[in-house]
Amino acid sequence: MNLNGKAKEQMSYDAIVIGSGISGGWAAKELCEKGLKTLVLERGRMVKHITDYPTAMANPWDLPHRNRMPDTFEAANPVATKCYALDEATQQYFVKDAEHPYIQEKPFDWIRGYQVGGKSLIWARQTQRWSDYEFVAPARDGFAVDWPIRYADLAPWYSRVEKFVGISGNKDGIDSLPDGEFLPPFELNCVEKHIQTAVKTNYADRHVIIGRCAHLTKPQPIHLQQGRGQCQARHLCYRGCPFGGYFSSNSATLPWAAKTGNLTIRPDSVVHSIIYNEQKGKATGVRVIDAHTKQTTEYFAKIIFVNAACLNSNLVLLNSTSKRFPNGLGNDNGLLGRYVAFHNYRGSLTASFEGYEDQYFYGRRPTTAFMPSFRNVKKQETDFQRGYMVAFSASRAGWGRGNGQEGFGAEFKESLLTPGDWSVYMMMQAETVPKYENHVRLSADQKDPWGIPQLITSVGYDDNDIKILKDFLVQGAEMLDKSGCKNIASYDDNRNPGLDIHEMGGVRMGKDPKTSLLNKWNQFHNVKNVFVTDGACMTSVGNQNPSITFMALTARAANYAAAELKKGKL
Repeated sequence: MNLNGKAKEQMSYDAIVIGSGISGGWAAKELCEKGLKTLVLERGRMVKHITDYPTAMANPWDLPHRNRMPDTFEAANPVATKCYALDEATQQYFVKDAEHPYIQEKPFDWIRGYQVGGKSLIWARQTQRWSDYEFVAPARDGFAVDWPIRYADLAPWYSRVEKFVGISGNKDGIDSLPDGEFLPPFELNCVEKHIQTAVKTNYADRHVIIGRCAHLTKPQPIHLQQGRGQCQARHLCYRGCPFGGYFSSNSATLPWAAKTGNLTIRPDSVVHSIIYNEQKGKATGVRVIDAHTKQTTEYFAKIIFVNAACLNSNLVLLNSTSKRFPNGLGNDNGLLGRYVAFHNYRGSLTASFEGYEDQYFYGRRPTTAFMPSFRNVKKQETDFQRGYMVAFSASRAGWGRGNGQEGFGAEFKESLLTPGDWSVYMMMQAETVPKYENHVRLSADQKDPWGIPQLITSVGYDDNDIKILKDFLVQGAEMLDKSGCKNIASYDDNRNPGLDIHEMGGVRMGKDPKTSLLNKWNQFHNVKNVFVTDGACMTSVGNQNPSITFMALTARAANYAAAELKKGKL
């Protein structure tokens, strides 16, 4: 008995964080800084900053297939290979299709990164704050449930996160896209500035700005303390950045947490479920299966943060059953796994532009021109709900445009060195409205390699999503036309949900325990010592890139949890 008691003590912590990605890293940082002995559980392998980025400095000719995946890989991975960021230099950070199977009741492309740092190594790094227009939208427009917080609740936490992360951007003074704590912005090129002027001339409600992104254009003392350096505009970010020029858990939050002496990271730890104690009326620990040996271990803590990324967080919670919660932890109302939403990326446009032949651009800028949503912002104006942001970029074809052409001699070589014509690419990122029918659940008979039920995805588009797509294609073409672009072509790629990699919901926040799972502190209404602060907690999805909001919610919740624990309330 004494040995068992000692063993449990050695497996006990003040806090456990499930997941080491963008939100999990922030939970670890904040909890460790508050003096809490914190265990981070990561189902994937260890990846250490710089030393575990094997392809970061590789040239194309250093890679066996010149940075392309062989046909055999693509045939074996029809889901993973759809991701724009997966290539020969980055494939080690992506989950292969056979490694963690799931069941698609409706087509859903689940893109995952299982390693310490999670998808923070391979995210697109675009960061826009929400405004109050997003937080009030469900109550105003009659969908989902009312958010239990507003912009004022999150604004100081956005600032805290932005200062530590390092966000490049410009103070644009747009009420629907609040300004933040910015480093110097990247610049629009000449054609993008031309379009910016044309949009301003023709539309009073539309604003073209340079995108805001998590890149260090001018590192501040806090970033130098992290050991990070200036972004080199290489656009090789998905390989892991040896300069620390962009934000990741690996380069910033996890090392910062480790400096406190309060952090323990356990990789290769597949979380099976959260342990609920009937007598104590709270969660007491986490059950873990070793990724390789399949051995089960239990870890114990006073508070638990669930940050496994949206769908895996839903999976863990649905699998955390007990006599008190037979349908999943905290799931008294049957809504766990429901109201999953995402961003609609289906629409895009291309165009050519004549002029500015004497101008070019330098470097590989890690962001694009960006246009905040202009549809249904302050009131309902269209026959569809919500809106969409627009991103676009202009570029000139480089020397590679000559590939495949026949020729020889000085004239041919000179043509290869001459930049081609300007072209423009424009894309949408639209809000989808959470619906009860869009959900995930556990399979009753199919298990994964660790004996855990497979996740079933049942998430699809609706008529509102098609209407918003059509509006973007019309409005986008009109804006390009008024900007003087030619040969405008529109596309609906009909991609599956999930490929946006912005899935959210299933464990939504709200004011009423009858209609939501979490309160305003991201805390389960009925399991007070468990918090969910990744995409699963989102009540609605807005139209902005979500990661900066996940980080701000996490920092806020972690500080609240540490304070409540100190008071003895958890």
